[in-house]
Amino acid sequence: MHERVALDDGRETILERWGNDGPAMLCIHGMTSSRRSWSRLAEYLGSRYRLYAYDQRGHGDAADLSATMTLAQCTADAAAVARAIGEPIEMLVGHSWGGAVALASAEQIEARHVLAIDPMLVQLSGGWYDEFLVELARQFSLHGEDRARAIRDAYAAWHPLDIEGKVHAVATMSAAPIVGLRDQNPPDTWDLRERALDYPLPLLLALPAVEESIIPEETYRRLLDGTARETIVATLPGDHNLHRTAFAPLVETVDRWFTQRGLP
Repeated sequence: MHERVALDDGRETILERWGNDGPAMLCIHGMTSSRRSWSRLAEYLGSRYRLYAYDQRGHGDAADLSATMTLAQCTADAAAVARAIGEPIEMLVGHSWGGAVALASAEQIEARHVLAIDPMLVQLSGGWYDEFLVELARQFSLHGEDRARAIRDAYAAWHPLDIEGKVHAVATMSAAPIVGLRDQNPPDTWDLRERALDYPLPLLLALPAVEESIIPEETYRRLLDGTARETIVATLPGDHNLHRTAFAPLVETVDRWFTQRGLP
């Protein structure tokens, strides 16, 4: 199921649903991904949840929405999508940039549980963006099937659903949304470190090893040392993209957490 959803600035994105039964799960992707980055999780959970995902600004079928890339706008977008779903969100899921959006928007959305996969708790350094934009420049110099072929080659080790999700994410994408995320979000407007350490909702933080994580090392160590009573921190093998590169251990961890929380 696909539908167009109006955002609060009058623009639109695409919302997709997998599954017909169970509570609602809303998933928010990270940079250079799209709603289809959750296809594999949706396939796994399809008999237990109705999984919803949408394209964040500048990505997938919302590739032309890159003028406003503030964290505040992205949080407002998540709330607009949740209103369009029109029912309680049992589980709010986010990866990386999407993990930050999930953590920042969950209370407004009135989500009951949050799963954050290596969330972008703070604005990343200019050097990180510089390296990423150099990589994207090579990919985005190609167009159409040439770009799709390059993406499939670059991510050949991934599961086929994840590869095709990546192809969809960047099919018509430019570097503009990444530049916007860098330039429109000063560090003092993007800092969720203390919030993550004392999160008010039941939270599962799924993290790779510290050297693979985008969370600053000091904060990473503090998360391991102790967090809010209803927060679980799980460290898993794999890189920043745990839902792609460590899928089996991730879903095993999620299933255990679901059982602990009395969820399907």
